[in-house]
Amino acid sequence: MPFRETLAARIRDDLARLRNIAEKKMFGCICFFHNGNPFLGVWNDRLIARLGPEEGRASLREPYVREFDITGRPMRNWVAVESAGVEDETQLLNWIERAMKFVKTLPKT
Repeated sequence: MPFRETLAARIRDDLARLRNIAEKKMFGCICFFHNGNPFLGVWNDRLIARLGPEEGRASLREPYVREFDITGRPMRNWVAVESAGVEDETQLLNWIERAMKFVKTLPKT
């Protein structure tokens, strides 16, 4: 299943005013990068977000959130948010902020 382009377009719109953002298609999804570090993406119909260890574990208790796992082995610090968890702009912006907060702690690559 290809990634949901409408969700990717919404993310692009929200990231448009930020600097040092890039995107790349990889592994059947679209990933967004800040300073060379991946932090958001769309896989199938889900938003994927890279969060710090504590934030990632805590977010798994939220509705519509699960570990991001496409190989049988979850990707550390990444979560997948079902489409119902990013239906409105406030929800999507919340996930973008959370992922951006973590990625800003990483060194530029």
